[in-house]
Amino acid sequence: MKRQGTLVRWDKDRGFGFIRCPEISADVFVHLRDFADRGTTPQVGMTLAFDEIHVGGKGPRAVAVQAVGATQQQRQQPRQRASGSPRGRVSRNDTARGRDAAPSSSSRLPMAILVVGYAGLLAYGVWAGRIPPIVLGVLALLNLLTFFVYGFDKNAAATGRWRTAESTLHLLSLIGGWPGAWCAQRLLRHKVRKTSFMAGYWVTVLAHIAAVAAWVGKFLPTF
Repeated sequence: MKRQGTLVRWDKDRGFGFIRCPEISADVFVHLRDFADRGTTPQVGMTLAFDEIHVGGKGPRAVAVQAVGATQQQRQQPRQRASGSPRGRVSRNDTARGRDAAPSSSSRLPMAILVVGYAGLLAYGVWAGRIPPIVLGVLALLNLLTFFVYGFDKNAAATGRWRTAESTLHLLSLIGGWPGAWCAQRLLRHKVRKTSFMAGYWVTVLAHIAAVAAWVGKFLPTF
């Protein structure tokens, strides 16, 4: 039978005390290990709910002890989980999706323009003899490599393993892997919310395209 009383004595060093209950003639012994919530810090004057037992002919002892406030809170938590939590989870997920989706939608059009222009620039460079055709194959492999490096870094971030340096990711973009990097950022949702990284990424994109344009336009000498 659950009873309720007030903690009237507590020996902090030895971890035990006594509960006074109007329904029991003698004070009820209670030990720290008899608290249901091991995180409870017993204090004189607090109201406790407990089960009364008798062991070996000794006085009454309290087990399954709970602070009354904690008991009420535990009753409320299932209701909160049943009613409030799903809405909270949906709200947080919707917010997270909104944060991830916003950068993608805002950069999709300029990226499409850049990719089309870059592809046309490469095609013209091959036609004009300024870019060897084998370079196209190398760029394809480079972009595939860049995508996998982003995937490795994403997995390392989730598992706590050694991360790929941001300078390495930027270098891959600078030498031509920026389309693969962009695909990895959007598909894997990696790095898109880090403003400083994305600023550096766009610098590498523009620098690479400018260098290729200068090469194709014969502003840079051939070797």
